[in-house]
Amino acid sequence: MPTYIVLGKYTTQGIQSIKQSPDRVDAARKAIEAAGGKMGEFKLTIGRYDFIIETEAPNDETLATVLLAIGSGGTISTETLRAFSESEFRSIVSKLP
Repeated sequence: MPTYIVLGKYTTQGIQSIKQSPDRVDAARKAIEAAGGKMGEFKLTIGRYDFIIETEAPNDETLATVLLAIGSGGTISTETLRAFSESEFRSIVSKLP
């Protein structure tokens, strides 16, 4: 299953209701799992992004659908990166001419 790194930022609305954020993390985990994925650990960060999540999903479309649904709540914005494991990296590099 593909792996993704989700970089997130709280919106003004998200900061104003930050005490509900743990419940929203739980809801996001349930939504990702209901779509056939697996959400890793949520990590609060300091810097350009407010949090990161490593997650797995069956495909790009599935994750995009879940993240759009979550984002439509107005409390976060996200940027998603497709991540390749070390073994996937090695396989990709081995195919180079």
